Amino acid sequence: MSLANKKVLVLTANYFEESELIYAVYRLREEGAEVTVASPDGAALTGKNHMSPFPADTSYDALGAGSFDAVVIPGGFAPDLVRRYPKALELVREINAANKPVATVCHGGWVAISAGIVKGRKATAVSAIKDDMVNAGVEFVDEPVVTDGNLITSRVPADMGLWMKAVIEAIRTA
Repeated sequence: MSLANKKVLVLTANYFEESELIYAVYRLREEGAEVTVASPDGAALTGKNHMSPFPADTSYDALGAGSFDAVVIPGGFAPDLVRRYPKALELVREINAANKPVATVCHGGWVAISAGIVKGRKATAVSAIKDDMVNAGVEFVDEPVVTDGNLITSRVPADMGLWMKAVIEAIRTA
């Protein structure tokens, strides 16, 4: 399997976009990655369309960035909650500083903005947060997948296939 021995952190919270979280977690596991789903307190989660429960493995506070080869941040409304936790932002900053893949989709860009890792970079996101991205210093590109170094971004659930191909390749070669 292409991601054997790779550890991927998925940062999320309640009101996640079900298709983005589920697809990312299962595709990464299919490729052999060890995936850790983290929620603010380690409790099971409810999606924005009321899918529940989705199990979390641990809390943000129980984690260290050095244990992971990449971080994935699905969208929905969860990123607005994730970015309120200093530990979650610290994890994203440290993984980015280590030049390991940071992958966001949809509203996941909010977490990258709040972590302060997007200024001067090319990225995309759902059009609803385009202004937020631009105001944070992003060169916004309206394409299904935008890769700028270790930052891999995507727009919406319809782009998930292309995004996950890029994310898997980035993790495999990291």
